[in-house]
Amino acid sequence: MHGRSKTKLGIGVIGCGNISMTYLRNAALFGGVELSACADISADMAALRAKEYGIRALGVDALLADPNIDLVLNLTIPAAHFDISLSALSAGKHVFTEKPLATSTPDGRRLVAEAKARGVLLGSAPDTFLGAAGRRARRLMDEGAIGRAVTGTAFMMGRGMEHWHPNPQFYYQPGGGPVFDMGPYYLTMLVNLLGPVARVMAMATRGQEERLITAEGPYRNTSFKVGTPTNILSLLEFHSGATITFGASWDVFRHSNHPIELHGTEGSLRLPDPDTFGGTVSLSERGADWADFHSESELYGARNWPFAAPDRANYRMLGVADLSRALATGRKPRASGDLALHVLEIMEAILASGESRESVAVNATVDQPPLFQDDEAASLLA
Repeated sequence: MHGRSKTKLGIGVIGCGNISMTYLRNAALFGGVELSACADISADMAALRAKEYGIRALGVDALLADPNIDLVLNLTIPAAHFDISLSALSAGKHVFTEKPLATSTPDGRRLVAEAKARGVLLGSAPDTFLGAAGRRARRLMDEGAIGRAVTGTAFMMGRGMEHWHPNPQFYYQPGGGPVFDMGPYYLTMLVNLLGPVARVMAMATRGQEERLITAEGPYRNTSFKVGTPTNILSLLEFHSGATITFGASWDVFRHSNHPIELHGTEGSLRLPDPDTFGGTVSLSERGADWADFHSESELYGARNWPFAAPDRANYRMLGVADLSRALATGRKPRASGDLALHVLEIMEAILASGESRESVAVNATVDQPPLFQDDEAASLLA
């Protein structure tokens, strides 16, 4: 194990915003990780999180130099993912970053190359595909429940951010939009179930050229210009031969599309929202009624979030725990930098195709992560 000889991976968190609370709270669930310190561009925010979770507040440079920290958990905004991850890798730390891996494929490739050159591990969110619903769907696919996958759909649709986020402008600029913001959840799940994507075709539009902020805050009732597509329909061609329609839109008030449906030579599979770890997976064998597989009683499927009134399963930090085990056993982490890089190239290809109205090849490929068996999933718990 990189760093000190010990059984737990010392974690340093950079980025102490809202998402950090999920990771920090969930760290106590897992036996192979140990929170050590946190840092943020705001010293006050770092101090607050440090007090809440009983860890040290440090500056970024001090955290990167700390020998007690083996892995940097990068929870900064997407525009900072590359710089922080590269700095951490260059310091000889393992890295797990929030999605996306980077905001451009060349930057993503550089991170993967740097990790390999340094002999450290690189992982990236989302790790939601490792939850109860994702594991159930993967087992069914591997068992041939729907035969050979032929086609399917994946839809992420809503009204965007300006009705709840007080400062949503950055979501609507290059590097944002529904594909980069939410696409990683859907595309990672699809690659986990179907393998790598070979080519995409897409059409992209903007439902509105300007958006009105209605959320409470200093920008309420002000407008801003949209700088990236907000409505994208794409066709994904997988190396396996399956073709999947993927739609991502922030121009939809209401819809009835299931998040993911897969259809094969022997049946159909229906998946819940891949932004969560749980939910119901449904199987129809050769046109029979749907058979539901509920996950609330399964590992990483129980509703645990938000803390006061749980209504969903949220086990972010599971990917970090799996990376820790991968480090100890010499295997590749499931939520790996290579997987995140492939998803990043898919997203860039979708936007490029949407602009050119021509098909775009996805040059990088990746192996499907190995099936996450229940006994291995349970062994990560404290």
